[in-house]
Amino acid sequence: MAPLLAFFPKVVGTVIAKDNAMGNQLLELERTIARANNRRIAIALFGLYLLLLLTPLTTAWATQPRTNLPFLAELGKSFALIGFAILALQFVLSSRHPVISQPFGLDLVLRYHKAMGTLAGCLLLLHPFLIAAGTGKWRLIYGVVLPWPVWLGKIALVLLAVQVVTGLGQRQLLAFEKWRTLHNEAVVIFGLVLVHSLNVGDDLKHLPLQVLWGLLALLAAAAYVYHKVYRPAGSRQFAYHIKDVIPESYNVRTLVLEPPAGAAPYFYLPGQFHFLKLYRGDRRYDGEEHHFTISSSPTQQGLLASTIKESGDFTASLGTAKPGDVVHLEGPYGRFSFLLHEQRDLLVFLAGGIGITPIMSMLRFLRDTGSERRAVLLNANKTEKDIIFRQELEEMVKGGHPRLRVVQVLTRPPRTWKGEYGHIDQGMIRRFCGLDIHGMQFYVCGPPGMMDMLDRELRELGVDPEQVHSERFWL
Repeated sequence: MAPLLAFFPKVVGTVIAKDNAMGNQLLELERTIARANNRRIAIALFGLYLLLLLTPLTTAWATQPRTNLPFLAELGKSFALIGFAILALQFVLSSRHPVISQPFGLDLVLRYHKAMGTLAGCLLLLHPFLIAAGTGKWRLIYGVVLPWPVWLGKIALVLLAVQVVTGLGQRQLLAFEKWRTLHNEAVVIFGLVLVHSLNVGDDLKHLPLQVLWGLLALLAAAAYVYHKVYRPAGSRQFAYHIKDVIPESYNVRTLVLEPPAGAAPYFYLPGQFHFLKLYRGDRRYDGEEHHFTISSSPTQQGLLASTIKESGDFTASLGTAKPGDVVHLEGPYGRFSFLLHEQRDLLVFLAGGIGITPIMSMLRFLRDTGSERRAVLLNANKTEKDIIFRQELEEMVKGGHPRLRVVQVLTRPPRTWKGEYGHIDQGMIRRFCGLDIHGMQFYVCGPPGMMDMLDRELRELGVDPEQVHSERFWL
């Protein structure tokens, strides 16, 4: 952290002498970094999360230390108590509140949200089978004539199973837009589980657990209202207009956005992303919200850009966006920025396809601040026509700020291609970055398969996990 903050005073002082507005922007970035790198907050939040997960069990034990239930049935009840707490806290994890997203990075929080949702699903799905196995009441599983609270629990479990399966196999089973609509049923599932738990079993007959259940339900409701009502209303302060739509390749476009007159500055770190809602010229909202990387540099005054690849109905429709259309922005989010991590001698950027966009934001920031940092970019694409920002990258290399080396890698090269081909691997990294692995800081962004492969390659190279930072667009 200390070397990082030492990087700023020199840069800010130099920039203020040239451009006071840009200097003020950099000062705000320094404050943002100081807030985001508070590890004590991250540790405290994680500890609080674990405490809330265990509170139902400890409360149940304190109110009813001895029961006559067999072990399996007691285990099933314990799974249900923990599962309910996880479900309640899922709304908090997905709320995008800055207190949670800044210390960890929203992409990491959402991946954790997905993992914990799967865990909650498994615990709650096992819950009735363990109770049936322990008590011998298998009619609870296959019976039809059952009390209504039990049927609510059955319906909740079916919906929860669908959520888990579609969540784990979203890319294979459903388009993102359809999955998102289905995922919104989480509030229905939570309501069914809440009513079921309050009307079945002995634990919830005790006042302490009833109070705890009420508090968890209120916490979930507050997080849901913040996420669905309060936060979207607040995003209207960032109601930008499309200034230009720039084609970068046959299937990639850059939306150049400008704020309305007198709008508050939109502070972000190079490499971060935001959520975007598009309103057409007739102020018609498309009804979808998507996250996209900010490809511009924070040093660019009055302009903001996101570079987007066509990969679905929504992104394909961006080709019809026109100057003057309104875009509501929410963010910024993410910790994929070299400003948030330890400074080492060499920045190594490993990009694949549209994964170049956050890296381009960082490189533009380095260029605009006149940085002398050493950097290597290994940029992988399928074909030559898939390469974006090629000319600008070549100009950066010639300009010398940063001291950049760019290596274009193709997996389907033409016969005339004289550059690198195949996949980025250990040999390529050593060849272009050198042997001083411990003096490097790696930033990896690309398709899931590529990132998984590079995780293995970097581990085999002996790279410390603290040296590797990644951004996964696909959660």
